Amino acid sequence: MLHPKKVGTIPIKGSDETKRTNEIKTAAPLLDAIEIQGKTITADALLTQREFANYLVLERKADYHFTAKGNQATLLEDIKFFFDDRKEPEYIEKPSVKHGRIEVRKIWTTTELAGYLNFPHVGQAFAIERHTINKKTGKESIEMAYGVTSKKPDQCDPKSLLATNRNHWAIENSCHYVIDWNYDEDRSRIRTGYGPENITRLRRFAIGVIKSKQVRSVAQKMRELNRQTRLVFDYLKMTKNSQGHSIQLGVVN
Repeated sequence: MLHPKKVGTIPIKGSDETKRTNEIKTAAPLLDAIEIQGKTITADALLTQREFANYLVLERKADYHFTAKGNQATLLEDIKFFFDDRKEPEYIEKPSVKHGRIEVRKIWTTTELAGYLNFPHVGQAFAIERHTINKKTGKESIEMAYGVTSKKPDQCDPKSLLATNRNHWAIENSCHYVIDWNYDEDRSRIRTGYGPENITRLRRFAIGVIKSKQVRSVAQKMRELNRQTRLVFDYLKMTKNSQGHSIQLGVVN
């Protein structure tokens, strides 16, 4: 069973007080302050919710691009079943080389499920195959991802749909993956009071300091500094041996 983490607070209607809530219930209030009409909102599986889809399409006149996973088991199984007998992909992205991996992405789309899926405002369903080759070992892996979008083919062709999906995960990786991977934040047992919010701020600040040095790998630098108090002080220019150069902090988007 999925248990969303408590990640923030929202105001109580008619009161100056706030209440703690999870990611699902904070998404819409956060978007209320942003002009999103005509925009496409991408989200991972946690926010693949009917209520959120209605909010985007009906209330805000925006579009959605959602991933389907186990929290919407019927939706996922219906899409997977349709694409089990897929033919040639509708679009194949040029191979990319990053982090020692060669990646090729392929996409299949359909409008046939638009009126069948038990999900509102579906314009297309899609399947994406990610074929990865490790350059050092030659090991190959294939991952499949499934999802839905409210955009119809005349608004978003397969190439654009694949680009939207990839851009979402580029943001996910740069913002959240570093914290989840290096701090294992999804398994954090800090739940009391403002502990979850404060520890996340501290972790983001630490990663921001490391990124400000334009290091090649945040994870590698964290391993080097882990449990090495003197090295941390040297890195922050807080010792006599390291003084003479001021630390530069940047804004991490």
